[in-house]
Amino acid sequence: MEYQSIKQRFGIIGNSTLLHRAIEVAVQVAPTDLTVLITGESGVGKEVFPKIIHQMSTRKHGNYIAVNCGAIPEGTIDSELFGHEKGSFTGAHEARKGYFEVADGGTIFLDEVAELPLSTQVRLLRVLESGEFMKVGSSKVIKTNVRMVAASNVNVPAAIEKGSFRQDLFYRLNTVPIFIPPLRNRKEDIHLLFRKFAADFAEKYRMPPVRLSPEAINILQNYYWPGNIRQLKNVTEQISIIEKNKDIGAPVLKQYLPGNEVPGLPVLYKKKEEQHISERELLYKVLFDMKKDMTELKKVVASLIKHGEHEATPEQTKALLVKDYSENILEEEPGYPEIKITHPQHDLDEFHPTEVVEESLSLQQKENELIKKALEKHHGKRKSAAKELGISERTLYRKIKEYNIK
Repeated sequence: MEYQSIKQRFGIIGNSTLLHRAIEVAVQVAPTDLTVLITGESGVGKEVFPKIIHQMSTRKHGNYIAVNCGAIPEGTIDSELFGHEKGSFTGAHEARKGYFEVADGGTIFLDEVAELPLSTQVRLLRVLESGEFMKVGSSKVIKTNVRMVAASNVNVPAAIEKGSFRQDLFYRLNTVPIFIPPLRNRKEDIHLLFRKFAADFAEKYRMPPVRLSPEAINILQNYYWPGNIRQLKNVTEQISIIEKNKDIGAPVLKQYLPGNEVPGLPVLYKKKEEQHISERELLYKVLFDMKKDMTELKKVVASLIKHGEHEATPEQTKALLVKDYSENILEEEPGYPEIKITHPQHDLDEFHPTEVVEESLSLQQKENELIKKALEKHHGKRKSAAKELGISERTLYRKIKEYNIK
């Protein structure tokens, strides 16, 4: 395929294989009426490809309308797309045609389609399936013959999982997908784009074009470019206007690249991870902590018995417990007050070692009890009991069989 004439016609710059593949798909699908979904990061130039599809189709003599769905308020989006009747809402002083009616016989480009509210997505799906829609405030069905091209810079499958985008609409829009690569995956095109932008700004502001040193070119090509072509164009314009010396070296270029200390790498954002702990995991943690505390308590009691040959007042005995417990559990702070026992001639009359009955800490037993309580609470309904316990029904069935719970 001859890419050069198409790139010159539509102002596309670059020789990347991924870019050529996107152009090839756009040219091949243009003569058909198939719906196209264009995906790619913000700033990669998605808006050029609907124009290629329209101009190289049989609809090129019809209207071409580009709509930024994210820029239209939710309350007026239906009116903008499908039109409204006079008096259908406050401020509707006269009837108005929507974009789908105006673009009849042509092409409509819906940019940022994932920003559409769910109610509008239902209307859009009807247009795709039957070519019919109704104006806001009207019950009359209007037919339209429109080629639809949509674009989004968000992960649409992820939006479907969140419930913010309809799955059936995605499949209707995604008949032919076109992916526009980010600038960091087109390294061979980055300096080419910079030179083109530098020449344009030199002509616009009537000044010599800026030039990069080999070291600066290397930094330019290995930068991550989170804003893609839009960011590269802004950086080129800033350098063209601000720098009096038009020969730009690496130190000067770095001043215009945010996060240039890690070229070629994405910016890492530290995000606090949410911890989702089930009730069963929380119970296990409590049980383990209790067992640890019991062990430490045994050590304290043993230490107290060891000091039993000395007589101490109740206050000294209490202080001794605190001291021994802190020695076993906490790090002892410097200068901790030491308690000296000064009455060796008597036994400890007020202290008698007490037999400690240790509560059963068997995890299996506790789990057995929890399962029984959950089943009793939900009157034997295993599905509800499993949900209460935070486990699957299959795991609950296995546990019931394992513990022989009736």
